Amino acid sequence: MHAVIMAGGRGTRFWPRSREKKPKHLLDIMSAKTIIQETVDRVKPLIAPQNILVVTGKKHARELIKQLPEIPQKNIIIEPEGKNTAPCIGLAALYIQKKVGDDVMVVLPSDHAIGDSRKYTEVIAAATQFAAKENALVTIGIKPSSVQTGFGYIEYGDSFQHIGKEEVFRVKSIREKPDFSQAQTFVQSGNFYWNSGMFIWKASIILDEISRCLPDLYSGLMKIKKVLGTAKEAVTIRSVYKKLTSISIDYGVMEKADNIFMLRGDFGWSDVGSWDALWEILVKDNKGNAVTGSNVIFEDTEGSLVYSPQKLVAIVGAKDLIVVETKDALLICKKGRSQDVKKVVATLAAAKTKKYL
Repeated sequence: MHAVIMAGGRGTRFWPRSREKKPKHLLDIMSAKTIIQETVDRVKPLIAPQNILVVTGKKHARELIKQLPEIPQKNIIIEPEGKNTAPCIGLAALYIQKKVGDDVMVVLPSDHAIGDSRKYTEVIAAATQFAAKENALVTIGIKPSSVQTGFGYIEYGDSFQHIGKEEVFRVKSIREKPDFSQAQTFVQSGNFYWNSGMFIWKASIILDEISRCLPDLYSGLMKIKKVLGTAKEAVTIRSVYKKLTSISIDYGVMEKADNIFMLRGDFGWSDVGSWDALWEILVKDNKGNAVTGSNVIFEDTEGSLVYSPQKLVAIVGAKDLIVVETKDALLICKKGRSQDVKKVVATLAAAKTKKYL
């Protein structure tokens, strides 16, 4: 069994903490450890470090090697440019096949939070057992707690079998990022779970699906496969990636596949996709205020989040605010609007103010 941790992305909704050189998964947002360190720690009871692969970009490889000393450096796979999750997963599958012939691969985002690690381990273990036996595409669904348009949705059907205590369901369809009206209908129906972005399958099975659904990507991957482990590997990967269309595994494969199964991820999941999402999972006082830092004063304030590890911050007579202080920037945002922080990053990029990016 191998784990593949996808460590790309910029985390623009976590500005000003998240920057191009140090995106969200490389930050210690929820504890003394960084998010990717927590991701690796969660999977280690099932998968030894030598079988954990991390796919990332050149900008972040050195920091990942520093943060994850237990992961062999050869397991840090560097993409020459980000082309979304389908090429990332396909490339990792090639490395696994080169190493062991074939194996179940547990594909995980690098930047999610899990409340119950024991339950998480049980669910992933059951999913890997099922994927190995049934040659299926397996995903983990999260029961919706609200209507969200930023997540994909999984329409699940009949119960297929039990693996220990865990129930496996057939999947009727995958619906990526619906509009609000569709998402509301999905949630109200009770037949849809959020798509967690966690996938479990054999390397050979996902490559077969890529061949069927994304033939151009598959053709590029086969060019890379021929030169893995040779002096031509790096230049071939660069050449192939330049020509690839950027596409997610969800749009490219999962929406088209018909051998998909789901296990329920009832283990306290959050994608920690914004400051609002962080407020949801942090411990709060009796007025709903959450703090990261030790020098914050609230006066007649409720429902707010403050991140300030160094400066004294005082908030008076406020409600539902997000305040984030770093050494060179200050963010003040109305709670519920933190998805729009990425617009600030876009404005900074357009103004070419690189020092803040």
